[in-house]
Amino acid sequence: MRIVIGAVLTGRVAPLGTAASAIAKIPVQEPVAVGPLGLAGDAQADRRFHGGPEKAVHHYALDHAAAWRADLPGLPDLLERPGAFGENISTSGLTERDVCVGDLWQTGSALLQVSQARQPCFKLNLRFGVPDMARRVQASGRTGWYYRVIEEGVVSAGDRLELVGRPHPDWPLSRLLHHLYVDRLDAAALRAIAGLAALTPSWRELAARRLASGAVEDWRRRLGEEA
Repeated sequence: MRIVIGAVLTGRVAPLGTAASAIAKIPVQEPVAVGPLGLAGDAQADRRFHGGPEKAVHHYALDHAAAWRADLPGLPDLLERPGAFGENISTSGLTERDVCVGDLWQTGSALLQVSQARQPCFKLNLRFGVPDMARRVQASGRTGWYYRVIEEGVVSAGDRLELVGRPHPDWPLSRLLHHLYVDRLDAAALRAIAGLAALTPSWRELAARRLASGAVEDWRRRLGEEA
């Protein structure tokens, strides 16, 4: 499977409502170095929750724009262009249904591995001016995903993404998101998620905690909802 990168994007920290964020990413025309912490020139405002080796590069599917336009007809301009969701890589032809946990993708001279889907946070509410945008992203399954960097290199718009390895073919991100947000206490699924070697450790631990406690964690603070 080969997909062409439509845009490579980076951003700087700037005010975003009552917070600070680098979610407003802009396309970079020249090749960009990618290392263990992501793209050169890209920033994150709060490294407790954003960035780091397990969330080095964020990928979002421009394929979702039509569905978002239908859901939010008042926001067509923002949704039409790459970078609306703070992504570093924008493509068409590849969504959460097509990408599996642990997929290895060669692009440019870099090798990237899918580490987790995105857990949307309240900054999406501020970005779009929609009070429940994070909740909408979560419920829709149109979250995007993150890569860890296996081999450093250089990437640019127009490069191809080529799938070179798939250690967990039974776990597309759409299935992972279903059990994270919809069928949340399926014991067999939680055991399987906790055992996915290529999944970000914190997600495996989350599944193990649910399995042990029989309860789902509180999402309200992350989503910007009142406790």
